[in-house]
Amino acid sequence: MHDDADPIETREWLDSLESVLENEGIERTRYLLTRLAERATRDGTQLPYSIVTPFRNTIPVTQEARMPGDLFMERRIRSLVRWNALVMVLRANKRPGELGGHVSTFTSIATLYDVGFNYFFHGGDDKREADLIYWQGHSSPGIYARSYLEGRISEEQMDRFRSDVDGGGLTSYPHPWLMPEYWQFPTVSMGLGPIQAIYQAHVMKYLHSRELSDHSERKVWCYVGDGECDEPETLGAIGLAGREKLDNLIFVINCNLQRLDGPVRGNGKIIQELEGVFRGAGWNVLKVVWGRHWDPLFEKDDNGLMQKAMDLSVDGEMQNYKSNGGAYTRKHFFGKYPELLKMVEDLTDEDIYRLNRGGHDPYKVYAAYHAATHHKGQPTVILAHTVKGYGFGEQGESQNTSHQLKKLDIETVKKFRDRFGVPIPDDEIEALPYYRPSPDSPEAVYMKKRREKLGGYLPKRRPDTQKLPIPGLDAFKAVTGGSDGREISSTMAFVRVLNTLVKDKQIGKRIVPIVPDEARTFGMEGMFRQLGIYTSEGQKYTPNDSGQMMFYREDKQGQILEEGINEAGAMAAWMAAATSYSNNDYPLIPFYIYYSMFGFQRVGDLAWAAGDMRCRGFLLGGTAGRTTLNGEGLQHQDGHSHVLSATIPNCVSYDPVFGYEVAVIIREGMRRMYAENESVYFYITLMNENYEHPAMPEGVENGIVKGMYLFEEGSHNGKARVQLLGSGTIFNEVRKAAKLLNDKYDIDSDIWCCTSFTELARDGHHVRRWNMLHPSENKRESYVSQCLKSKKGPVIAATDYMRLFADQIRQFVPHSIYQVLGTDGFGRSDTREQLRSHFEVDHRYVTVAALDALVQDGVLKSDVVAQAIEDLGIDPDKQNPAVA
Repeated sequence: MHDDADPIETREWLDSLESVLENEGIERTRYLLTRLAERATRDGTQLPYSIVTPFRNTIPVTQEARMPGDLFMERRIRSLVRWNALVMVLRANKRPGELGGHVSTFTSIATLYDVGFNYFFHGGDDKREADLIYWQGHSSPGIYARSYLEGRISEEQMDRFRSDVDGGGLTSYPHPWLMPEYWQFPTVSMGLGPIQAIYQAHVMKYLHSRELSDHSERKVWCYVGDGECDEPETLGAIGLAGREKLDNLIFVINCNLQRLDGPVRGNGKIIQELEGVFRGAGWNVLKVVWGRHWDPLFEKDDNGLMQKAMDLSVDGEMQNYKSNGGAYTRKHFFGKYPELLKMVEDLTDEDIYRLNRGGHDPYKVYAAYHAATHHKGQPTVILAHTVKGYGFGEQGESQNTSHQLKKLDIETVKKFRDRFGVPIPDDEIEALPYYRPSPDSPEAVYMKKRREKLGGYLPKRRPDTQKLPIPGLDAFKAVTGGSDGREISSTMAFVRVLNTLVKDKQIGKRIVPIVPDEARTFGMEGMFRQLGIYTSEGQKYTPNDSGQMMFYREDKQGQILEEGINEAGAMAAWMAAATSYSNNDYPLIPFYIYYSMFGFQRVGDLAWAAGDMRCRGFLLGGTAGRTTLNGEGLQHQDGHSHVLSATIPNCVSYDPVFGYEVAVIIREGMRRMYAENESVYFYITLMNENYEHPAMPEGVENGIVKGMYLFEEGSHNGKARVQLLGSGTIFNEVRKAAKLLNDKYDIDSDIWCCTSFTELARDGHHVRRWNMLHPSENKRESYVSQCLKSKKGPVIAATDYMRLFADQIRQFVPHSIYQVLGTDGFGRSDTREQLRSHFEVDHRYVTVAALDALVQDGVLKSDVVAQAIEDLGIDPDKQNPAVA
């Protein structure tokens, strides 16, 4: 600060300000300061603007909402929760296998949860749905421990923490797939919880604005570690929350100042940093820095020296103050100024050590939660200052090793017991017993009443919901009937299917088209005017294309979610819509279409989480395949999304070529997900290449769904025969190859359209496993074998993806020769013809592969292949495209 040139004038200004504050309140004070700032800047005065406030609580003591409950009863319950959480992890580590677990995170966050459970987390009732809570993943032992006290989890289950394999255990972290009636969302670092929470709140506003379901009272709570804020996904979408005024969203950031290896910001202040980031993004920021034991000291801080010392202390020092005890803090914090030492001369070192941080003070936490839940027009973030390893003393409190702490010596356990008043005698403590009062105990009765007032217990998840009426295949006649001689893309066929669905009187309003600023690429701009693009504030301007048929129309009741150039955000929006059946008891049918290269490769963690959280919906990988997207190049050309999607067990993927296949697959997906309540989601690749689409042949629906069907049978007039398999756009190259083989080489071909090599492989592996484990029963047969066993000739497959994609079915092909062509290697920018030649998947290479397979089969001689290579203009010595 600059030296004050006129202290008397300064005092007069401050006295005036205090008078306004005292007599006219905060709002009038804010107004006057704003007007003064406006006047000062008019003449170019540079004001010292700051979006960061001093390192202290945002809510003054005089404005704190008072917590109405029984503090002593709640502290006792919180202590029992802490004990049982610790014991569960320690017992797990004593058993063979040392399954582990984390305890330090929960000890830091326990009060933040406890106040929520007692007063704010609504469990839902006949008037409203439950609040949605994204728990800090490493704190799961504490959530289980509370459920144990409530009688929802047994001691046997507690002793099966991290023992999932045989069922009935408790998962390491929140996993809806393994505990479908308990956990709502999968969270644990990587920023997946925060970005999901933001878009969950966004989609809830979307549902409310469209008057599909009432979410006026619901809140989305997201608990985040301060170290997790280093993940780009954690903070990457907070601007959306501010822009959309998501006042149904509350972030609680557990600022224990430590990540896994050491301080989050040893040389800085993470709470201050996050305050600036969130306030700059339009959030309401509440800092809960210090507990009420500090309040008397702040009252004495007339000259602001204590505040100055706090503002100057970096987080690394803050950790030392807690880990090294009261004497250290007296010397190194209060000892910075003689006046501060004088201030605490009546406090013992133990008193100084127990000066609590705000996140451990239920009164301060309650005041912040109360303010957050009543705030309108902005999302709120609560930055709560806590201690990692709280209660573990020298062995774990604020230590760099706290996160890895999984075992405690018995003396530390005793001290923990004594500190929290847990009634376990010394002669029992080595056995690490759980402690649960009887159901009629004051503690149990109090917990039950608190939750009854809030609608019931949490966490809980609705595993299933109402079933939807699914239209018959005849509803898609405009697609299944073919393109009537016109050339269209499979993307356009999908858009026609989607248009049919949004017009359906029974489920049309449940269709949620989602695009990441690529609607025009996919030919969906016609939906702008028809359905409208959702925005929380409607359209405040006249779009510059308003005179056109397909103008850009935003609407508060719009049906399309247009999430900008933001694949992670669009995926998170899709996940929120894809779990609406569970979280809102209102099934939505989301269709998220995007550049396929920017799907599983770009948001793979979210795609995996979608499987865990039992999402139901459709992902559409547009402009798919390595060679279909001409002119874009290496970063845009997808030849591996099907390989990546295959890693997710409940992702059902297809690579259709014709419109009727798209219609059959989408209807089958709706049947499985919305009529049968299966927890799967569908991935469908689409191309932007135009070609004629035939009408659907009779009787192929079952084959399309299973993964392959006979598209065209050879004439049986040739000297030899091959089985040609293809998918997606390369299927047309396979058809050309069949014609060339017949016309030039007198070879017949049976042409198989393989809509899903992945589903074929899964079926084959399922059959193989069953046969292995049932040796005395009749053998089952894979679907691939059923299709090909009566067909003669070697098998050749070609796709627009890596060879690994079609190679999945090799062991199930009932022929010794199976040749696979694929697009291994980096993409290139060129015409489709050049690209397919480069990657060796065009009709010429399919032809040569078929001839070579017949040579291997002893039907042809090798000179036929050599001549074909020459005739077809193939350079046998060109570089292998799979080699970078």
